Amino acid sequence: MQLDLSLDELAAYRYADEPEPADFDAFWSRTLSEAGRIPVAAEFAPYDALLRTVDTFDVTFAGYGGDPIKGWLILPADRSGPLPTVVEYIGYGGGRGEPLEWLAYASAGYAHFVMDTRGQGSTWRTGDTADPGASGPAVPGYVTRGILDPHDYYYRRLYVDAYRAVDAAAAHPDVDPSRIAVTGRSQGGALSVAVGGLRHDIAAAIPHVPFLSAFRRATSITDANPYAEIVRWCATHRTKAEQAFATLAYFDGTSFATRATCRGSFSVALMDPICPPSTVYAAHNVWGGPKDIAVWPYNDHDGGGPEDQLRTIRVLRELFG
Repeated sequence: MQLDLSLDELAAYRYADEPEPADFDAFWSRTLSEAGRIPVAAEFAPYDALLRTVDTFDVTFAGYGGDPIKGWLILPADRSGPLPTVVEYIGYGGGRGEPLEWLAYASAGYAHFVMDTRGQGSTWRTGDTADPGASGPAVPGYVTRGILDPHDYYYRRLYVDAYRAVDAAAAHPDVDPSRIAVTGRSQGGALSVAVGGLRHDIAAAIPHVPFLSAFRRATSITDANPYAEIVRWCATHRTKAEQAFATLAYFDGTSFATRATCRGSFSVALMDPICPPSTVYAAHNVWGGPKDIAVWPYNDHDGGGPEDQLRTIRVLRELFG
């Protein structure tokens, strides 16, 4: 069933349950400055994926703290000149898997860079990247790791990885660095929102049913994981809940969205209990660049499914031809 505000209310919704940290910009400026001292040092090793219509590279680049992050670069075998590129981030618990799982965008003629997710990749698709970062007591999952300090929080490391994945993709000679878009579903959508707000050299962010926005509202209206991991953590660490939400405010998609200048092309599902519609609209409604949103009234966290992929290709065609 539809579990959130009406469509008219969603279109007008503004998230105001948690103030943005006064030093939000300074925090992320310092974080990216520190990260930038370490070269991205992307390496592209040819990989035999047993596929004839694409060329695949096993990628390693330096993410947060110089940690090695894996990925795939998948290129159309029949190509000429540097290509428009889509950098894709992965949903909660998933990893980069096998190249044959990522053929849509290369088949449409684009370079496709898939970033592996540190410490994940053991839930529904395999991954190959460790997360060496320190963390305090956490509920099983990832969203409460290091939640008492924004400097130690898991998503600080992951957001920096996602930011640097764009630079890693741009380092390949078959990628046109002036024509890059970012996309992803759920957690991957959240990363594309964050990168869209942190970078001003990408053409578009295309987040599908994005996670990690409007934390206070999300934890009050859904019992579904991953937001429920935060609820369970706060229920156990009763006296530290406000400190946890103070950390989360540095990672809220709404704050990144306001700083975006590129196109934002969202999707939302009105029966989604995992990323409730108002949390998606919270980021969409304050997006700083041109924006649009596809609404799927009768879907839950699957969103538009393959229609979201097709919509991504249409956006890429509009932007890059």
